[in-house]
Amino acid sequence: MSKATRAKPDFERHGLSNEQLVQMLWTMLMQRTLENRGFQLNRQGKIPFASASEGHEAVQAGAAMAFERGKDILVPYYRDLGLALGIGLTPYEVLLSLFARADDHSAGRQFPHHYASRRLGLHTISSVIAAQMPHAVGAAFAFKARGEAGRAVLTTFGDGATSEGEWHESLNFAAVHKLPVVFLCENNEWAISTPQRLQMAVADVAARAEGYGMPGESVDGFDVLACYVAVKRAMDRARGGGGPTLVEAKCYRFLSHTTDDDDRTYRSREEVDERRKDDPVPKFERLLVENGVLSEDELVGVQRRVLAAANDATDRAETMPYAEPSELYTRLYEGPWEPWR
Repeated sequence: MSKATRAKPDFERHGLSNEQLVQMLWTMLMQRTLENRGFQLNRQGKIPFASASEGHEAVQAGAAMAFERGKDILVPYYRDLGLALGIGLTPYEVLLSLFARADDHSAGRQFPHHYASRRLGLHTISSVIAAQMPHAVGAAFAFKARGEAGRAVLTTFGDGATSEGEWHESLNFAAVHKLPVVFLCENNEWAISTPQRLQMAVADVAARAEGYGMPGESVDGFDVLACYVAVKRAMDRARGGGGPTLVEAKCYRFLSHTTDDDDRTYRSREEVDERRKDDPVPKFERLLVENGVLSEDELVGVQRRVLAAANDATDRAETMPYAEPSELYTRLYEGPWEPWR
């Protein structure tokens, strides 16, 4: 019997199979690999921009496993590469976005890491902070108005978004109308260069939920299983007609805000190094190996397959052509491309 079949009896897997646990690890590893690939391509002068989510892997892999494909809608923000991968976006689609090629879903018009996919229920992304919140609430309102039970909206944002008016209005509207939506705050402690202590006078974003009349929960954003449980509980509640929930996952952003940011101007290397001790990726790798879900050799195999898939996606996407100038006004609207006529 291989080590991979000898899971310890006291291992709390929360109903997840070995395959699901390994899928979560794949999502985390691919997220990190593609994040670093984006920074590498930028430094090589091959792409103009990339954002960073290193340190958010556990939040996003856990939340993605709680998402029901074909039913739920994801309304993310621009730091959600892992969530997009976790619900089914492919590495090739990610690289098409980074390279802004013609076969990208927007034909290269959007910022890198601004995905959309009707087949996956992935709502298009805006760079405007908290602008996605009213859209998420609107989708949840449509579910309720149409009587579409068993569906929910998951929307994500950083701690900086909680300072925006759209955030407050969206939570209030969702609570008043008891909408099937889950608000997931990926609290990495930094709104670009502004620390949490200069944004809010509360320690937990989740504490604000009470003021709107909805449940709030803070969870360890470095623990992928804890994130899965918290988001699944909230999504199940929303799908069952229980209304909205505010979930706060406390994590940390290990890299600069984007390739255009120098985080050394507002935080020390010592701070970042200290926080890296809680890195969720090796933490989850150890958990799976120690509990017999994967052997050491099998873990290496997963890591190699992730790298090979990322390399293949990079090579394929880079060779694809850019969109033709004649296509400038296509793919902007559903239906006719000149709706004003």
